[in-house]
Amino acid sequence: MRSLCVEPFQNFSVVDTGARRTLTYCSPWKTNHKHEAVLFPPPSRPIRKSLCVCLSSSSKLPVMMEEKKKTFDASEAALLVKELNESFRTGKTKSYEWRVSQLKSIEKMVVEREKDICEALYKDLSKPEFEAFVSEIAMVKSSCKEALKELKHWMKPEKAKTSMETYPSSAEIVSEPLGAVLVISTWNYPFSLSVKPVIGAITAGNATVLKPSEIAPATSSLLSKLFEEYLDRSAVRVVEGDVPETTALLEQKWDKIFYTGSPRVGRIIMTAAAKHLTPVVLELGGKCPAVIDSDVDLQVTARRIIAGKWQANNGQACISVDYIITTKDFAPKLIDALRKGIEECFGTDPMESKDISRIVSSNHFSRLQSLMDEYKVYNKIVVGGQRNQKELKIAPTIFLDVPGDSQLMQEEIFGPLLPIITVENVKDSIDLINSKPKPLAAYLFTNNDKLKNYFVQSVSSGGMAINDTVLHVCIHLLLMTHIY
Repeated sequence: MRSLCVEPFQNFSVVDTGARRTLTYCSPWKTNHKHEAVLFPPPSRPIRKSLCVCLSSSSKLPVMMEEKKKTFDASEAALLVKELNESFRTGKTKSYEWRVSQLKSIEKMVVEREKDICEALYKDLSKPEFEAFVSEIAMVKSSCKEALKELKHWMKPEKAKTSMETYPSSAEIVSEPLGAVLVISTWNYPFSLSVKPVIGAITAGNATVLKPSEIAPATSSLLSKLFEEYLDRSAVRVVEGDVPETTALLEQKWDKIFYTGSPRVGRIIMTAAAKHLTPVVLELGGKCPAVIDSDVDLQVTARRIIAGKWQANNGQACISVDYIITTKDFAPKLIDALRKGIEECFGTDPMESKDISRIVSSNHFSRLQSLMDEYKVYNKIVVGGQRNQKELKIAPTIFLDVPGDSQLMQEEIFGPLLPIITVENVKDSIDLINSKPKPLAAYLFTNNDKLKNYFVQSVSSGGMAINDTVLHVCIHLLLMTHIY
């Protein structure tokens, strides 16, 4: 057994025995409080109310009077962009010292307010504390550490080779900050997927506005308070709100827009950006397949599928396993292994488990429920199927051989539902994957090197992992792209 201490988190360790991966986390804000997990490789904010006293002769009792929230419209958005551009033109965000100070402030913020962050994530998603640390807090800490380590290197001009025609000249490539950047984040990892793009924008020397998702209101509100407290308000802001506020922001001219979310909203972002020829980065989802060969270790494979589905925010992750493809003969064995693994992770009644996130909102619950109840698939459930609309909980649910034209196979599931599709030969899975839009991630479990090479060469996806799921996002060099 090997024990690996993962830096920079002294209170975080991993033990991997091949069939079992155990993570231990000692909470810094709870004395002698240790968490262990076995990983198998709401509406808009309410109108504020204030207390006032009615002075009329008819009543002298205190009454509650509604105070209207200040509207953030296009004029407010234009003023915000103007202020950020003025701050950017002073040149302060371009300096090495300013970038370092802001990155260190984010590090300090995460350390000092870890408890508040975990509480906000629990309010929004019932996200277990351990999962909140691993998938949100630790990811932000790691991004800060990487940026601080590499910043001087990234800022250093790169020498370029000259030609005979320009002899004896010299040339270099100088990276230049773009200006005012808009980050529109999503709700499923509402802390890390908000803060990490901001880290990228700050590292590149830009002024930045973050628009958190209104679907995770507790985290959105906390981010607004934390940014106000820890970061330079003249160059880094948060705008909370719903569609009207986002629309007001998109009407402005930005130097870059970074969006994480659905393809439907991504099209709206692109349309708005095109009016100003603003460059855009879209981090979208897709149906991420996992192909499973019959020569694999069943126990290890099942546990790593579980880690990449239900232990990844209960399937509410853009890189979680969306569907499985395996052979007809192997499917029953795989289902049995998954059933046992689910029980090991979440108990005999997953609906009572504290180690699984809930569905984010009633709208998303209704969407998933309609997928489950479609007449083409409702009788295909082989594991799970329990649900509780009041608590927004759906148990890990597995379907076998749902039709290709069912909604389960036509749209990204983004939840705890997992269809298994069977084929005669595992190589037939390639054609099925390629018949759909390119996935954000693709996974293969096999001990066959020829199949592995064929899969890598034949399948196009945003990322790929062999004999595991989701862990490729932890490797910085695989994710480093010059997006700002």
